[in-house]
Amino acid sequence: MHAEAPNSSNVISSIRQTGVAVLQLNRPLKRNALSQAMIDELTGALRRLDQDQAVRTVVLTSVEESPFCAGADLNELAQISTAEAFRTGWLKDVELAFSAFRKPVIAAVRGLAFGGGFEIALMCDMIFATSDARFGFPEIKLGTIPGAGGTQRLTKTLGKHKTMELVLTGSQTTATEMERFGIVNKVCPGEDVVEEALKVAETVASFSAPAVGLAKQAVQAAEATTLNAGLEIEKALYYSSFSLEDCKEGIAAFLQKRTPNFQHR
Repeated sequence: MHAEAPNSSNVISSIRQTGVAVLQLNRPLKRNALSQAMIDELTGALRRLDQDQAVRTVVLTSVEESPFCAGADLNELAQISTAEAFRTGWLKDVELAFSAFRKPVIAAVRGLAFGGGFEIALMCDMIFATSDARFGFPEIKLGTIPGAGGTQRLTKTLGKHKTMELVLTGSQTTATEMERFGIVNKVCPGEDVVEEALKVAETVASFSAPAVGLAKQAVQAAEATTLNAGLEIEKALYYSSFSLEDCKEGIAAFLQKRTPNFQHR
């Protein structure tokens, strides 16, 4: 594994030979709170990894045993006015970076994911969490609301009533409950969460990268549009996969009873 962004202090990026990149949030003394500097480095890393053909999946986690992310850096948030937030599009850059990212991102959550940290986890395509992990939107206790898609993404996956409870009370919920509701894919012992995420990431990375990209696009369409429109998008993506060399190879390998040799094209 080699460092991809050696000058980065807030986000550490590395790439494994299996085609999996690991991004680690690196402000442990601040519980990895989202400063603008960290957001800039995270969005920059995502842009680079999206263009890197050696990278086929990403695992997003925190350094060592630090909590995943406590949310927005309140020292910075306290300085932002309504006018300034609209002018700069506060937090919009991180939303755009994730929505534009074409490869699967798996969150490995340790300890806690609150506020913006929970929202970043929800922007990922899968979530693995430690058994002691806690999730929540405490913004209401600060006189504000979630502002990086939390109210929208959680409602679409969890439903109105439970989302209302979490957003309006600011209460925490457990990784086990989030797994029961289908938000967390798997709850793991603390020391195993990154390894479990890496296993799944490496499995996905072993398949055809363009086919995985089409599959991610199709699933995202279900979240963003109506059923009928989503079915049309899925059909178009499905048909387009027939022109992939990897599709021809995959079918041939199945018929010949051998392991496919995907070339990611």
